[in-house]
Amino acid sequence: MLNIVLVEPEIPNNTGNIGRLCVGTESRLHLIHPFGFVINDKNLKRSGLDYWVHLDVTEYTNVDEWIQTIPDLSRVFLMSSHAEKSYLETEFKDGDWLVFGKESVGLSKEVLARFENHLTIPMSKLIRSFNIANSVAFVVGEAKRQIGLKI
Repeated sequence: MLNIVLVEPEIPNNTGNIGRLCVGTESRLHLIHPFGFVINDKNLKRSGLDYWVHLDVTEYTNVDEWIQTIPDLSRVFLMSSHAEKSYLETEFKDGDWLVFGKESVGLSKEVLARFENHLTIPMSKLIRSFNIANSVAFVVGEAKRQIGLKI
C-alpha cells in the first residue's frame, strides 16, 4: 500500500480528488496541518463523493509528528519542480511515501532539507507545475504499475 502525503493542502477540491484516488488505488492518505479548508468542507466531500468514508486517512498536527511515524526515511519521496531526477527514473516499492506540497508554493525548503529523495514530474517549459491532483495521479499510477510488475 502506498502512502500519499499532502503537506498543508489548501484547496478542498484537490484533496477530495486525491482522497478518491487513494480509495481507488488502495493507498493511504496522510494530511499535515494546517489546511486551507475545514475537513468537512462541502467541496471536499463533493470532490471525494461518497468514497470519503472508505478512505484510510490520518491527520498530523505538523511535519515533525508525521516524520515520527515513518519506519524507513529512505523510502520517502518528495515531489518538487526544482528536483533533477524524474519520478520515471525511480524504482518504487510497496509502502513508499509520496509527498506533495501545498498548491501555492509546493514543499518548503525546511521540509525538502529533511529528506534525500527529491523527484520531479517532467513537463513543458510553458508551465510552472501541474495541478496537484494530476501530479499525485501521475506518480501513484507509475508506482502502482511498478509494484504490480513485481507481484
